[in-house]
Amino acid sequence: MLEISQIKLPVTVKNEKEELVKKISEMLKAEIRDIKILKKSIDARKKQNIVYVYKVAFNVKNEKKYLKFKNIKPYKTFRYEIKKAVIPKRPIITGFGPGGIFSALLLARAGARPIVFEQGAPVDERIKKVDTFFKTGELDTRSNVQFGEGGAGTFSDGKLNSGINDERCFFVLSELIKHGAPPEIMYSAKPHIGTDKLRQVIKNIRKEIELLGGEIYFNTALTDFTVKNGKLISVTTEKGDFECSELVLAVGHSARKTFELLYKKGIAVEKKPFAIGVRIEHNQKKISETMYGTFANVLPPADYKLFTHLNSGYGVYTFCMCPGGYIVASSSEKGGVVTNGMSEYARNGTNSNSALLVGLDIKDIPGDGALSGMYFQRELEKRAFEVGGGNYKAPVQLVGDLLGRRSSKEIGSIHPTYPIGVTYTDMRNIFPEFMYEALKNGIAELDGKLPGFADDEAVITAVESRSSSPVRITRGKDLCSVTVNGLYPCAEGCGYAGGIMSAAVDGMKCAEAILEKY
Repeated sequence: MLEISQIKLPVTVKNEKEELVKKISEMLKAEIRDIKILKKSIDARKKQNIVYVYKVAFNVKNEKKYLKFKNIKPYKTFRYEIKKAVIPKRPIITGFGPGGIFSALLLARAGARPIVFEQGAPVDERIKKVDTFFKTGELDTRSNVQFGEGGAGTFSDGKLNSGINDERCFFVLSELIKHGAPPEIMYSAKPHIGTDKLRQVIKNIRKEIELLGGEIYFNTALTDFTVKNGKLISVTTEKGDFECSELVLAVGHSARKTFELLYKKGIAVEKKPFAIGVRIEHNQKKISETMYGTFANVLPPADYKLFTHLNSGYGVYTFCMCPGGYIVASSSEKGGVVTNGMSEYARNGTNSNSALLVGLDIKDIPGDGALSGMYFQRELEKRAFEVGGGNYKAPVQLVGDLLGRRSSKEIGSIHPTYPIGVTYTDMRNIFPEFMYEALKNGIAELDGKLPGFADDEAVITAVESRSSSPVRITRGKDLCSVTVNGLYPCAEGCGYAGGIMSAAVDGMKCAEAILEKY
């Protein structure tokens, strides 16, 4: 089988596979068959001629004859084999987000019958708790947008693009499809599942883990662990003590009690650079028209990814852009306001939203301790709660008012989607001056990259504080903590991933490291 790249079709194409077969057959002057789309993206650089760009695998007679053609090479398939292992003590995983899920899946298929502890609720119960919070402001600190089955990604756009170049990504995508995700995630350049579909996928993977002998305890937090001579020997949970020589710590970026426990017990923890900012909302139709022009009506809702490096030295960038999405109330602690973005599969909401973040280096984080970044997050979340007026209302400001350094008084044409309610304010009441200036200047510069980004009536909502973990649990080449043998800091919360895909891949790596020992 061969693969060919850079095949272009108009975005108005009706039957893409039929047209691809026709076009490649004409190029090669040969009959091709068994076509498979490997990658599909949109090239919108020329607004008058926006096209789909494909990478395609196909069969043809006398393959060697066609390797001389530009953009053609042999197609390589990826096969992932899971090593079977006999592990004397069942491995334990704490946290059932992407890292914990894929670590548990691999260990279960290896015959290791893992035990998973998740402090939050299973996804259906979790949805009810989150809906209650959105409607009433009644926060469950154990089960919310941050905690529960599926992790924080369950209430997101379900984005599956990643900056890592790891073949394990193919395994993750194929497993998601096998368990109910849309097939196009395998070849889309910017794949997403949508929060509505992702929830069922997570439940289906959980059922397989349980069928293979794994056990998952929801509403059960890990509270302690015991180490002897530098080796892990047991964990303590709300369901009792469990002997354990292998623990995958996949707790997510908001597991502050766990970070404090680790620090208190002398586990090597270090603060790391991270980012804080706001969510910014625009009219989705206007974003699509700006990016796609007259093709906006025939293409999916447009997304964007923007970055600028300011003269002050700070980087300001967009992250986790949700086309046709909503801002969600993402608090996990009493008395703090946290925001995030979410889209359903159809991405058919009126607004787009994105995190707009200021990158913080270690020198920008107040305090000297390993957990000082975490405490800085908390401080800004508390300020947002107070400025919002309590009951988890979020502070908002129109972009035009932020650029003019004045408080907002009323909404314009763009209505905030934060569900609990909003309070108009000036972001200087929340952020230190250097961050406020970075946001203001960043918006102005990003408008040069995406006209309309600085729309006076665009709405910014504070505070977006959980885009990444402010700490790293130091681990060695064997993926174990440098302090405790058998403790595997895993995925985003421990500082080794950033998003669903990279977290899932890191979960796989930790499972592989455990299996290699036996």
